[in-house]
Amino acid sequence: MADPLKGWGCIEPLLLFLLLETLWGARAGQIRYSVLEELDKGSFVGNIAKDLGLEPRELAEHGVRIVSRGRTQLFALNPRSGSLVTADRIDREELCAQSTPCLVSFNILVENNMKMYGVEIEIIDINDNLPRFRDEEVKVKVNENAATGTRLVLPFARDADVNVNSLQSYQLSRNMHFSLEEKSGADGQKYPELVLERPLDREKVAVHDLLLTALDGGDPILSSTTHIRVMVLDANDNAPLFTRSEYRVSVPENIPVGTRLLTLTATDPDEGINGELTYSFRNEEDKISETFKLDSNLGDISTLQPLDYEESRFYLMEVVAQDGGALLASAKVLITVQDVNDNVPEVILTSLASSISEDCPPGTIIALFSVHDGDSGENGEILCSIPRNLPFKLEKSVDNYYHLLTTKALDREEISDYNITVTVIDRGNPPLSTESHISLNVADINDNPPIFPHTSYSTYVLENNPRGLSILSVTAHDPDSGNNAKVTYSLAEDNFQGMPLSSYVSINSNTGILYALDSFDYEQVKDLQLWVMASDSGDPPLSSNMSLSLFVLDQNDNAPEILYPSIPTDGSTGVELAPRSAEPGYLVTKVVAVDRDSGQNAWLSYRLLKASEPGLFAVGLHTGEVRTARALLDRDALKQSLVVAVQDHGQPPLSATVTLTVAVADSIPDVLADLGSIRTPGDPDDSDLTLYLVVAVAAVSCVFLAFVIVLLALRLRRWHASRLLQASGGGLVGVPASHFVGVDGVRAFLQTYSHEVSLTADSRESHVIFPQPNYADTLISQESCGKSEPLLISEKINVNEEVGVVKQAPPNTDWRFSQAQRPGTSGSQNGDETGTWPNNQFDTEMLQAMILASASEAADGSSTLGGGAGTMGLSARYGPQFTLQHVPDYRQNVYIPGSNATLTNAAGKRDGKAPAGGNGNKKKSGKKEKK
Repeated sequence: MADPLKGWGCIEPLLLFLLLETLWGARAGQIRYSVLEELDKGSFVGNIAKDLGLEPRELAEHGVRIVSRGRTQLFALNPRSGSLVTADRIDREELCAQSTPCLVSFNILVENNMKMYGVEIEIIDINDNLPRFRDEEVKVKVNENAATGTRLVLPFARDADVNVNSLQSYQLSRNMHFSLEEKSGADGQKYPELVLERPLDREKVAVHDLLLTALDGGDPILSSTTHIRVMVLDANDNAPLFTRSEYRVSVPENIPVGTRLLTLTATDPDEGINGELTYSFRNEEDKISETFKLDSNLGDISTLQPLDYEESRFYLMEVVAQDGGALLASAKVLITVQDVNDNVPEVILTSLASSISEDCPPGTIIALFSVHDGDSGENGEILCSIPRNLPFKLEKSVDNYYHLLTTKALDREEISDYNITVTVIDRGNPPLSTESHISLNVADINDNPPIFPHTSYSTYVLENNPRGLSILSVTAHDPDSGNNAKVTYSLAEDNFQGMPLSSYVSINSNTGILYALDSFDYEQVKDLQLWVMASDSGDPPLSSNMSLSLFVLDQNDNAPEILYPSIPTDGSTGVELAPRSAEPGYLVTKVVAVDRDSGQNAWLSYRLLKASEPGLFAVGLHTGEVRTARALLDRDALKQSLVVAVQDHGQPPLSATVTLTVAVADSIPDVLADLGSIRTPGDPDDSDLTLYLVVAVAAVSCVFLAFVIVLLALRLRRWHASRLLQASGGGLVGVPASHFVGVDGVRAFLQTYSHEVSLTADSRESHVIFPQPNYADTLISQESCGKSEPLLISEKINVNEEVGVVKQAPPNTDWRFSQAQRPGTSGSQNGDETGTWPNNQFDTEMLQAMILASASEAADGSSTLGGGAGTMGLSARYGPQFTLQHVPDYRQNVYIPGSNATLTNAAGKRDGKAPAGGNGNKKKSGKKEKK
């Protein structure tokens, strides 16, 4: 037997050369290595860092990683050494079976620049597999009359290794009748055959036991054996015969399971059992027996499971036909699987940037993916596309990898995210396609400031608003997102009327609601000009502003204020003069009023609310001028009281009133002269009003009840004292109040009373005479009235006194002052009627004020100003015989504030008469005395 290991030493240098060979492609960045199979995990394959032009430490920094599709990772990267190592033990036979060379391809991705490098590694076979027979014992039948040279087919062995490590030869154990020959098939497989060297004699040897050994060419040589049992049969001189030595059939991969593929036909001219044929697979692989079924009687081959072109493109098998006499024939069957477009293309996403900044430049790589179709030919040709209306494009990389890139600048405010549909379609018939969706979020940058809908706003707020009132809500929109769109509001710093604007209004930084910090007063603040700023929270922050005009609307919160006539502070009433000769429309005075409000709230109208003589005077609706409505008559009262109301047009309207006292006379002396003859009855309305006020005050002022009780006690005490005074000498108790005129704290008694009291001692009768009053233009001093003559009063007075009233004698007709006693100033009286008058301006003005006040008090029938009874306080300064008719008319020229009118003695000017107080008034005065 020849040494099977002879000549195998020359293979060792070849293996060493293949082990150390490191090849990298010169085109398309292809890197090539080779490695022996069955190496330990972590065994060195190649220096990938050097081949990539990187340092070992840079592998992790550049994100270098292995990318392989749908298979177990066989190799790994060693980040420390920068080398490519095995990830586990590699079995070449499991990867490539009998294919040579055995190449494993994958890609290496450099993450930071998204570049792909192809790597191809050849797996070098080692002799790690024995040649193996399928069966440990094989029975072979042969006729005893078989001729010398008859060949018997023996089972062949299979070796998973390739090349020199595969099956190389067979050896047969020593025997006398048989020899061994080898045949090589078209596929390179060696088939052993048993050749009959000597005739057989069944009667001598019925069974021949042989040992068949299969040897490979590895180092060391591996082998395996099988037992061949040759059974000698009776003579069957005709062997079966197939119609063809090889059968070929092509079927599509999508045929249904159980479909009959072909029928094998063999013939045997023998008869009987020697002519009955049975079909079987010979030396079939497990895959064959699992995929196909052979009918032993009919020779039909059908499928047991679906065929897959991508798994196996063809199937080669041997079918044996054997008769009952143990003669057999064999035939080859080749089943070719035709590809059908039954695999949908698939998209494998390798790397994806889930978010990209909106300011990225065009050409930025977003994703890296690969496409694959399991079909072949046109069925496996793939077209990849995305919608054209998107700002992206596809760019082919190595193999079937594609880059997804931007084509133009992105704007997140227009489109914040993209759902990119990658469509992959093959060229099969019909074509199959698949869609893969890539979601891309556009990251925001702060490139948009907050925007107000308008550049300026105007809003209005009523004055007297409550504090904290919400005035206006402003809103700015920022099209950015996140913190870049978070808007805060503020007011620009500024001053108004010396105060910061922040003391008037404030704004909520989050909601933009503007609040009033204080109550606005239109009369002080009519409008505010504000700048509202809106800032986002980006980095750097962006802002914008808008102008806000805040107008304060007026409310009718101010009643009209009367400027003229002004209300005296001492409680007296101003007196206006109207000559009796005044014609209708004569301007008596003018009420001047203002309203601090504005607009309609400040439109004032005047009306006559109440008059003592209705129809005598009229008030201008818009001017406030008080004019006579008709001519003055003699029967018209000297003193006319007018209540003028001034009302604005607000809602609700507010008003103010002023009481005017108009003296109907041509001059002031006439006024004073006529006051004694007027007795103004009390106004019942005033007393009723006073009663109502007292009741109201008492109702709401219960807390002052104690004070009121004390006050009443004091008043009772004073009243008791006054009763005692009246009992002792109450001569002036019955004097009407209208006969007193008060001028600045001085009381003037306008009537002269004479009282005679006759009392007798030790008598029960007393006589008291009350004459009729003597009306005279004589001012009696307080001293003279206060004097009392001593009286004789008896200790007891009769209860039933007789009181006799005797008419007083008429006054002396020569009642005028003498020349020395008459007061006056030069130019104010005519001729001899002038008397002595105050000789300085201050005394003159004081006298004028006292006279005007006395006229008002006399007309009202009350004396509110201080002074003793029966005196004006004038006689002490100007003499006891001073008469009112000689007082000059100082109302000839009176200026009314707020008006262009000047009150003058129109009647005197019109008639060409001297001013009142001269001789021209004597007749009128005399007539009034008679009346």
